[in-house]
Amino acid sequence: MPVASRKSPAPFLGEAATWRAVGASWRQLFGDFRCLGVSFEWHEFTSRDTFDWSRSFHPQSVEICLNLAGAAEVGPVGAPVRYGPWTAGFYRQGNSPLRAIRAAGEPHQFITVELSPAFLTRHLGDSPADLHPLILAALQDPGSDSGAGPVTALNTRQRELIATLQQPPVLASAQTLWFQAKAIELMGEFFFQPSSQEEFFCHRQQRVARDRVDAVLAILRRNIAQTPPLEQIAREVGCSQFYLSRTFSKETGQTIPQYLRQLRMEKAASLLRTGRFNVTEVALEVGYNSLSHFSQTFHQTYGCCPGLYPMALPAHAPAYSTR
Repeated sequence: MPVASRKSPAPFLGEAATWRAVGASWRQLFGDFRCLGVSFEWHEFTSRDTFDWSRSFHPQSVEICLNLAGAAEVGPVGAPVRYGPWTAGFYRQGNSPLRAIRAAGEPHQFITVELSPAFLTRHLGDSPADLHPLILAALQDPGSDSGAGPVTALNTRQRELIATLQQPPVLASAQTLWFQAKAIELMGEFFFQPSSQEEFFCHRQQRVARDRVDAVLAILRRNIAQTPPLEQIAREVGCSQFYLSRTFSKETGQTIPQYLRQLRMEKAASLLRTGRFNVTEVALEVGYNSLSHFSQTFHQTYGCCPGLYPMALPAHAPAYSTR
């Protein structure tokens, strides 16, 4: 992949022009970046090639990414952070290059929340305590470099919030107020971090829970075909299997077996898209010894049988769901 210049960010092309290049299903859920300072946007596509969408970033903006499907990397050149399914994070387009790479051959679904400097100042200007350094720099030093904040797994509450963004539960006349409130709520969710000296017990517990969930996700991805039993996973992350099951479900909104099935189906779809494997080979590669069980699970996920999946793209991307 070409490496962006370190001298300046890529020129801003705008959302429509950027997404048109990959035939993306792009639509604005709400807002106007220039007039209101906030914009909620829905993206859905499958790109045949690796795709850099950084040219859709407004200069000096901060953007929250709510990633539902597909793998991505966002960050300064040489220091990206990785997004997986059902994760979220934020990044800032400052005065240095920022790359935003979407993996080739994967169905991508995500919502971005674009925030202008004026919107950030209006709602965060009086509360610098505990703000993430990247957000603090956006408020206090408009000429600072670009950067990316941490990526975290979406918990049940956050997933429920996301589910409402496509179908707001209020009248059209109330949506301006409602969406701006959701933007502020998301800022509260992701932009603050307690200082190490003042970290409260509940924050420590939340951090430990997220760290354990991240460790489980790494184990599942590393052993997708032959996953260790739950008690072994629990030993590796340092807690009981019962506590781990409750923590994982609370943080991700899915049980460990449900999440593993999701990972296996995504890997299976990726292998089928290459055209180099038949259905039986793919089933074995992702840990299914029963071809009928694999085919049934794949059909439930993608809406077609695995043998027809490559011919059905892109119509059969996974359905938008909070589970």
